[in-house]
Amino acid sequence: MKVMYKNILFIILAVITALVLVNVLHKQPSYNLKLETLKQEYAIKPTPSVDHSKLPALQKKFNTPQEVTEACISCHTETHKEIMNSSHWNWERLSYVEGRGISASGKNTVLNNFCIGSNSNQQACAACHIGFGMNDNHFDYNNALNVDCMVCHDNSEEYKKGSSMAGYPDRTVNLEKVAQSVGIPERNNCGSCHFFSGGGNNVKHGDLEVAQLSTTREVDVHMAVNGMNMSCVDCHTAENHQIKGKLYSVSTSNTDRATCEQCHTSTPHFSHVLNRHGSKVSCQTCHIPEYAKVNATKMAWKWSEAGKLKDGQPYSEEDSIGNHRYLSIKGSFKWEKNVKPDYVWFNGTADQYHLGDSITTLPLQINTLNGSYNDKNAKIIPVKIHVGDQIFDKKYKRLIQPKLYAANQGDSAFWKDFDWEKAAAAGMHDVGLPFSGDYGFVETEMYWPVNHMVAPKEQALSCVECHSHNGRLAELTGFYMPGRDRNKTLDTAGTWLIVLALIAVIGHGLMRILTNIIKNNYEKQVIDYDKPDITD
Repeated sequence: MKVMYKNILFIILAVITALVLVNVLHKQPSYNLKLETLKQEYAIKPTPSVDHSKLPALQKKFNTPQEVTEACISCHTETHKEIMNSSHWNWERLSYVEGRGISASGKNTVLNNFCIGSNSNQQACAACHIGFGMNDNHFDYNNALNVDCMVCHDNSEEYKKGSSMAGYPDRTVNLEKVAQSVGIPERNNCGSCHFFSGGGNNVKHGDLEVAQLSTTREVDVHMAVNGMNMSCVDCHTAENHQIKGKLYSVSTSNTDRATCEQCHTSTPHFSHVLNRHGSKVSCQTCHIPEYAKVNATKMAWKWSEAGKLKDGQPYSEEDSIGNHRYLSIKGSFKWEKNVKPDYVWFNGTADQYHLGDSITTLPLQINTLNGSYNDKNAKIIPVKIHVGDQIFDKKYKRLIQPKLYAANQGDSAFWKDFDWEKAAAAGMHDVGLPFSGDYGFVETEMYWPVNHMVAPKEQALSCVECHSHNGRLAELTGFYMPGRDRNKTLDTAGTWLIVLALIAVIGHGLMRILTNIIKNNYEKQVIDYDKPDITD
């Protein structure tokens, strides 16, 4: 009996000693060498090899922005051809879409549930086109002098497009100074369009806004001035002006995406468990716990409420933090700040609602992100879901492209005349589609993947935020997730296995004790029987 107890005690001490040694001798590294290497790489900012202020071709007065482009082409002789082959220029790209075949997708063909579409509204929308003179749908895409080099390459921070000026620069811009200050695109260049898409700061994306021009690590670890201080083109690299990365809402194919793995690799963690998550969970899911961290983003847009006037004039109402709650020209809005994303499966391919498509489901999906748990290429990604309603043709059962912008009243534009029927007729005429005259408003949804505003690693999601019954992934069904899901058969079987295991362990222990007692009593009786009787 004593030998058995000694053996058990020895085993317990050996296990405790082994655990202590493992924790003492096998500590995880306190820093990530891969990450340190990346930090060193991006800490060194490239030095321009050319000082454009000294180039003879730029030592002149420029009367038009086209003259600046002509000067650029005189040195960069073939660059305009690269730009004119890009989606930034053409506002569309050819790609294969399941069910459509090879088709063009982009701002010229795809609608959205913000300002709806660019067709018939080019003079205003061209404020975010890299060209000059886009005032209607007859823009000359083959004229190299229409290319706006300055909007992407100005480093003076003084260049800006004019409001509703068909893509021409504001009249206050000093063309000579800007032309002599060009260089690698900075955040301000990209942000002048992407931060303000949808008609205002942070309206569309939710994770791209003016605060990122100068921010902290808590808002965005990549763009933080007290951190990596990276520019957009550090990740969105380019070859022949074909920029890596695509806007998911208008991009259909899973090619040339800008991904976290291109810098961080597919095994960025010390933990194998976390690295294995990467096969089904995107980096953004855990590392962007919320978006719209500084300024609110628009979450809902009701076009059906537009057109109200006070004393015959359009008006606006603002909320407590200055965001438009209502505009006569656009309707009512809902804004949110510090928003937790929604989550969907995404394999990198998508479909969109194109001009002329029929409405088959409600609410209408303006864009569809493809993917499911059973799709080997799909991962869970965070998204912003923008909801609203917009005008549609009741007879033809399709969305209407209304004419919204005009410089003056009487041109059928809704923003001037506030007449939906006239605006619908003019817009559909411009895109070459019939309008029945019978219109209404239909609910729509649009998905915007969240890729920016990456938080510091200390703020990444904990396990329980997803692996729990009411966690972030509660609405993402179609697969079994530990900690969240229950299976009665498995749970019952598991419970009985545990109970039976405990019964077996306890029973085995009791049997050992019982047999040991019986053995001791038997040995005692034998000893007493063999012991000589001293009375004889």
